[in-house]
Amino acid sequence: MITVEKLKITELCVGDAPTVRIDGALQLDIGKIFDCGQCFRFDEVENSLHEKEFSGVAYQRFVSFAQDGNVLYIYGSTLEDYELIWKRYLNIERDYALIDADILSHSSNEALARAVEYGRGIRILSQESLECVISFIISQNNNIPRIKKIIEALCLKCGKPIEIGEEMKKHLSGRSSLCTFPDANAIYALGEQGLYELKMGFRAKYVYDAVEKITGGKLLLDDIRYANSTYEAIELLCGVKGIGVKVASCALLFGFERYDAFPVDVWMKRVGEKYFPEQKELSGKSFGEYAGIAQQYLFYYERYTNI
Repeated sequence: MITVEKLKITELCVGDAPTVRIDGALQLDIGKIFDCGQCFRFDEVENSLHEKEFSGVAYQRFVSFAQDGNVLYIYGSTLEDYELIWKRYLNIERDYALIDADILSHSSNEALARAVEYGRGIRILSQESLECVISFIISQNNNIPRIKKIIEALCLKCGKPIEIGEEMKKHLSGRSSLCTFPDANAIYALGEQGLYELKMGFRAKYVYDAVEKITGGKLLLDDIRYANSTYEAIELLCGVKGIGVKVASCALLFGFERYDAFPVDVWMKRVGEKYFPEQKELSGKSFGEYAGIAQQYLFYYERYTNI
């Protein structure tokens, strides 16, 4: 269990890089967090001096998360940045022990219990809403390496360059474009053809429709965030060409803090057939208000243990 009282937050300066050190980061595993398919702009830092390290771009900043046991380092972050951005981004003060207990209270299924145990350390990132909507449109019928390549090409084309100092260069993964994720106006300015030229394929027209509706005021991200229910939020997102329930659920879970959103893809269909045969179709109704977190545990477990 992580509580505010157990965390010790220290601001450091490593070379020319502001750094935040967090002691007591229990039930948090950056390896699992950045390898469970929820985020496409972070990659592992090879030859890191830490046990685990992933760096990338979020909220218009290049940052690196490094971990040694229960100690987490955030390179490229001031204490103010941590309080305003990264604390929420990592959901570091959310009590996942209570969340796990709540998930397990809804089902006595042994596979679910094993998945929760195996996935312990995963946290749902609070990512930028627009980035999640666009990223999961791009993710359709796609694999993770290609998704990442297309997103980096988009950022390089119309994002803003990020300048970093010498110390932060040591934390590069070698894959980041070092550009911010572009705003809706910048993406819209590329036009459908410009998006197609970034090798988006059929997804180009869907991305264009999304940013056209956003820039034109037909789709307001705040309306989605503050919708009365996740069902209503899904309906709003499904008004975009090419967005179905699965893509909408991914965007809501990872970009709008809708933890009951439950994306059903081929992995979840497989899990449902194997371990929840009594259900005609696996859904979030089986797992309560944190169904989306249960989904991540089940996905991660299926992916790495081939249950």
